[in-house]
Parts: sequence; structure tokens; C-alpha cells
Amino acid sequence: MSLTEKKWFVLYTKPKHELKAAIQIENIGVEYYLPTVTITKRWSDRKKKITEPIFKSYIFIYANEKERINSMEFKEIVRCVTFLGKPAVVPDWEIQNLKSFIEHSNDLVVTDLISTGTKVRIVDGLFKDVIGIVSSINGENYLSVSVDMLHRSVSVKLPKESIIKIIEK
Repeated sequence: MSLTEKKWFVLYTKPKHELKAAIQIENIGVEYYLPTVTITKRWSDRKKKITEPIFKSYIFIYANEKERINSMEFKEIVRCVTFLGKPAVVPDWEIQNLKSFIEHSNDLVVTDLISTGTKVRIVDGLFKDVIGIVSSINGENYLSVSVDMLHRSVSVKLPKESIIKIIEK
């Protein structure tokens, strides 16, 4: 990849810092995309329409390598999402499809498609390449994966990014 070629990258933000990150990124002149949805939140005494990110803790930037590195300097940004040790690049067509889908959708629901009981493979860290079953979902950032070893179950708390769902055929 050339240093001046622009691509869509995915940045991981601190929880609930997506909008602040977007402002910071915009201030340095980098194009970003933060897909949002307007929902009605209910409290015991009132209802209020709020706009929130569809993909919590993620923001897409259209940048060259220098702009990507500069974007990661902000305290709201935790890291750039990587794949096989390199910054993950999202194809233009996927961003366009996402924009189109959001623009034309009335009822939008986003799920991680990883639920309790899902068979997964760990792709990072000490347990890399170990296969296990998701035993619990702990908030938005971690999963407990039960790994069957010697007829004993060992639960490991892992970030969601370190596992992939195994599709049974």
C-alpha cells in the first residue's frame, strides 16, 4: 500500500467516545463515517429520542497511512483494528452498502451474532487456535469461552476481537 493511497480503516474507540473521536478526526481534516441510528430511550418518567452509534466503539476513517497514524493520536482512540498484524481495510463497496442500507432501513437492529453456546476459535493471545464454546457474554467487551481440557472446563475471559465464530457445515 502506498503512503498516499486512501482506504477505509476501522478505529476502536473508548466506550461511548465515538462522537468525540469523530469531532477530533474531523478537526484534522480526515474523512470519517460513523453510522448512527435514532432510537427512543425510556426512563421511568420520560421518553427521549437519542442518536447512538450502530457499532459501539468503532469509527471508520477514509485515510492514507499518515492520516491513519495521526487519527490514532487522540485519547478517544484505543487502536486501529488489525487483521493478521496489519491495519484492517474495509472495501469501498462495503462502506457504500452500509450507508445505503442504513439510509433505507426503518427498523435497524445490530447484533454481534455471537451468543452463548456458539462454537468459536481463539485467534489471538495465549490460547490462539484453541476451540471453545461461549459460556457467557460479559458486557460489550469480553466473552467467557469454555475450553474443554482433560474433561474439565476452563473458562477464559477474552476480548471479542480475539475470537471468531466457527460455522458448522
